[in-house]
Amino acid sequence: MPAIEEAIFAGVPVNVTLLFSREHYVAAADAYMRGIERRIDAGLNPNVRSVASVFISRWDKAVMDKVPEELRDQLGIAVAKRTYRAYRGLLETNRFQRPANAGARAQRLLWASTGTKDPEASDILYVKSLAAPHTVNTMPEATLQAFASHGDIGPLLIADDNAEEILARFERAGIDVEALDAELQCEGAKSFVDSWNALMAGLATKSDTLKKAG
Repeated sequence: MPAIEEAIFAGVPVNVTLLFSREHYVAAADAYMRGIERRIDAGLNPNVRSVASVFISRWDKAVMDKVPEELRDQLGIAVAKRTYRAYRGLLETNRFQRPANAGARAQRLLWASTGTKDPEASDILYVKSLAAPHTVNTMPEATLQAFASHGDIGPLLIADDNAEEILARFERAGIDVEALDAELQCEGAKSFVDSWNALMAGLATKSDTLKKAG
């Protein structure tokens, strides 16, 4: 969180990624707002862009074989709806409106990991369910093509929803949502680190090859 705040204060656009819950989002949004508020206090332009990327489908993949059929593919959407309510709530606060009047933009909520993992579910499940004002959806190419082929947008997501009721049903089914939240972030961070290390190793190998060739 301090790194996010400092980057925004320095004028560096930030994609705050690998978020999995409302609590993660709220912490990221608070760090973003602190950076913007500091820029205003310092007489700097507050128009520094940022997105907060919340991962969706990994929730459902993690519990796919652990919950009743009627709860299948609903956890990620419920978490997203809960987070969207917090997002819209922040946009309506005086804390956001004051910087907005000075030229700041909202840190947009971004839905990540929106490719459907369940072969029995709609391939555009998360696109259609999470279409909402002031959000971004970074869908995989296959999902994008599927939506272009047969997708349609129904009613848009609203802040007033049944997310808490659905999440309570998962808790009653034995899913510790808070513990799973922490587990998913740890697993995701490890995957990101592994990918980064693989990239750096590949670059080092290529560099050595070019040096020898030269």
